[in-house]
Amino acid sequence: MHITLLGGFALRAGRQPVTVPVGSQHVLAFVALRCQAAVPRTLIAGTLWPEAPERCAGANLRSALVRLRTEGRRALEIGPAEVRLADDVEVDLHRARRTARDVLNPRNSAEGPEPGLEVVEVLSADLLPGWYDDWALTEAEDWRQLRLHALEAFGQRLVAAGRYAEAVAAARAAVHADPLRESGQACLIRAHLAEGNPSEALHAFEHYSRRLRRELGLEPTPGLYRLVGSLPAGPRP
Repeated sequence: MHITLLGGFALRAGRQPVTVPVGSQHVLAFVALRCQAAVPRTLIAGTLWPEAPERCAGANLRSALVRLRTEGRRALEIGPAEVRLADDVEVDLHRARRTARDVLNPRNSAEGPEPGLEVVEVLSADLLPGWYDDWALTEAEDWRQLRLHALEAFGQRLVAAGRYAEAVAAARAAVHADPLRESGQACLIRAHLAEGNPSEALHAFEHYSRRLRRELGLEPTPGLYRLVGSLPAGPRP
């Protein structure tokens, strides 16, 4: 069985999608985020239904577990006090986290970058978009920070390897995830310059500068100005 958390929730048994009620989706996602660790029922109930009295939250959890169909229940090992993910369930986020950590591991950089666009695709999806529960937002931000650092590091490695198209793709994925983050913009500008496209580098700088002023009233840092300042038409701080 496979649980998808990146780009939206889904549960599949083999290639067959499994329909899961919304409340049960939240239980599956919450347990899946804890990998194979056993999660106390009280923690699940208190997190998913924080405003409900303890007895009501526990009843809501029991109801969500009951509403899981047979295939859905196969994804969990349900005990009287704890719930854990079944051993044969794969979760896309776990694989994506391993990919991000491999990219950030300096020992792996000596071996050269992994296949570029496959890694970029894995690191490009948001975690549970459209879920606004506090626990889901916290997990989503943790994943966003990890993948942003990985995309930027990966883009730099791809530039060093002369794989400019893939470097631009990695940097653009980082920029798309956070358009106001300067380190992602710097990664994109460096990739354009290394590829020999100063006009693209200037366009990226100017677009970022306008948005930064408009939304935050800030200027790019001197470091970003220096990246494009040596160009004939390069801006000055």
